[in-house]
Amino acid sequence: MTKDLVIGIDSSTTATKAIAWTGQGDLVAEGRCPIDLHNPAPLHYEQDATSWWRSLCSAVRALGQQIDLGRAASVAIANQRETWVALAADGTPLRPGMVWMDERGRPDVDLLEAQIGREQLLDITGKVPGPLPCLYSIHWMKREEPALYAQAARFLEVHGYLAWRLTGEFRTSWSSADPTALLDLKTKRYAPDILAALDLDADRFAEPCPPGSVLGEVHAAAAKATGLPKGTAVVAGGGDGQAAGLGTGVLGPGRAYLNLGTASVSGVYGTEYATDPAFRTLTSLTGEGYIFELCVLSGTFLTNWLVEQLFEEDPRAKPTVYQELEDAASRLPVGADGLMLMPYWGGAMTPFWDADARGLLIGLSSEHGRPHLYRAMMEGIALDEAMGLEGIEKVTGEVVEELLTIGGGSKSDLWCQIVADATGKPVKRLATAEATSLGAAMAASVGAGWFEDAEAAAKAMAGTVDDVIEPEPAAAGRYAELLGIYKRLYPSTKSILHALTAFKGASRS
Repeated sequence: MTKDLVIGIDSSTTATKAIAWTGQGDLVAEGRCPIDLHNPAPLHYEQDATSWWRSLCSAVRALGQQIDLGRAASVAIANQRETWVALAADGTPLRPGMVWMDERGRPDVDLLEAQIGREQLLDITGKVPGPLPCLYSIHWMKREEPALYAQAARFLEVHGYLAWRLTGEFRTSWSSADPTALLDLKTKRYAPDILAALDLDADRFAEPCPPGSVLGEVHAAAAKATGLPKGTAVVAGGGDGQAAGLGTGVLGPGRAYLNLGTASVSGVYGTEYATDPAFRTLTSLTGEGYIFELCVLSGTFLTNWLVEQLFEEDPRAKPTVYQELEDAASRLPVGADGLMLMPYWGGAMTPFWDADARGLLIGLSSEHGRPHLYRAMMEGIALDEAMGLEGIEKVTGEVVEELLTIGGGSKSDLWCQIVADATGKPVKRLATAEATSLGAAMAASVGAGWFEDAEAAAKAMAGTVDDVIEPEPAAAGRYAELLGIYKRLYPSTKSILHALTAFKGASRS
C-alpha cells in the first residue's frame, strides 16, 4: 500500500485530535476524543494519565473510520506541556497526572531557587522559576508524598508517556522534555544540578531525542488498541506551542506566531540561545535554534469567562452572543472609553512571573457596559502582546515584522484588528486552524524520510494565508499612547495584589 499520509496527533488539555495530512499540507481526515480534567481542590488540576492513552486510541480509531490507516508512513505527537505522571515499575500511574494549571508547586519554587539559584535555573532551563514547569510539582511530590515518590520508577511528560504506550520505548522529544524545566537547553540532556535536587537519575525520565527522529515502532498491543498497523514509525514531535510555531512556518527572522487559544501564546524563532525574564526560551521542532515565547494564561478562556460567568449568558442557548458583543465593541473607540483590563486571571507569566498577579479592571464608571468590558478584554491581551514583542526585540535583536495567527480568537475580525493596531504589525490569518497537528505532521514527514529537514517540510506543507489585517495608522498611534499606560499598570498594583492574596490566604486558614 502506498504510504502517502502522515498523522499529526494533537494531545491537548481537553482533547486528542488525530489528523491525517499529505506531503503538501492538505488535511485529509480527522478523529477526535475528549479528555476529562479534574479540579479536586482550589488550584489543583489533575488528569488520569490512562485517559491520555484512551483518548489517543479513540481519536486514531475515529480517523481509521475515514481512511485506511495503513496509508500512514509515520505518526508524531504534539502534546500539552508541563503535564506529567509518576509510574510504578509495571507502568501503572501512582497518582493522577498533574496538569500544567496545577499550583501546588508554588512553595517549591522558593525551595529550589534557594538550593540551585534563580539565575542558574533561568540559564539552564531557559525559564524563570515558577509553578508551571513539571520540576516544581515533582519536587512537591517529593516533599508531600515521599512514600509514593520512592515507589516511582518513571516520571513522564505527556509525549513520553504516549510514545511509551505506542512503542514500549521510554523516549521522548527534547521539545517535550524541555518545557518540564528538567533539561539543560544547551546540551539537550537532563541537568545534573536539577536531578540532584530531586534525588533522581536521568534514567527515571524518558530519553530526550531530536524532533523528527524515529523513537520506535507501534507494537502489537498498541496496534490492536489504535488500529495503526504494527511497525508504523513513531517520530518525535514536541510541545504544542513549538509545534504550532513549525506548523505556521515561523522558522526565520521577521515572523512570529500568535495562538489566540485558551491561553494567548506567541513565539519568535532565533538561532542563538538567549534567556531573559521578558520571555521563556524553548527548543524548536526544527531541531535547530530556539523559540522565544510569550504567554498570557487568559486567552479565549477569558472571553468565555466574561460571557458565561460575568454576563451570565449561555452560548449554547444563544449562539449569537459573541458576535453581538463584538459588533457592539467594534463601535467603541480605542481604549473602550477609558476602561482598561489587565488579563492576569491565572497569574502573570512573561515578563513579570508573578503567580499572585490577578486580573484588573480599572477606570470603571456608569457609562460602561458589557461591550466596554468585552473590548477592554481584547485590548488587554493585545497590549500585553505588544509589550512582550518589544521585550523580545530588545533582548534578542529579532525584529518582528508580521504575526501569523491561529486559534479560536483569530476568527474574530475585531480582535485581529486590535492586535494589528496595538502591535503596529500586520496580522496574517492562516487557512488551517490545526497548526499544532500540522507541526507534528511535519516532524512525522521528516522521520518518514519525505524531507531532509523541518525547514523543507514547512516549505512544502505550511498553510496558506487567508487574509491580512493591516494596522490602521490613526488607531496604532492611539494604542501606542495606551501601551505607555498599560506598562505602568502591573508595577503600580503589584503590592496591592500581593496584599489581597495574603488576605485571602488568612481568611481560609
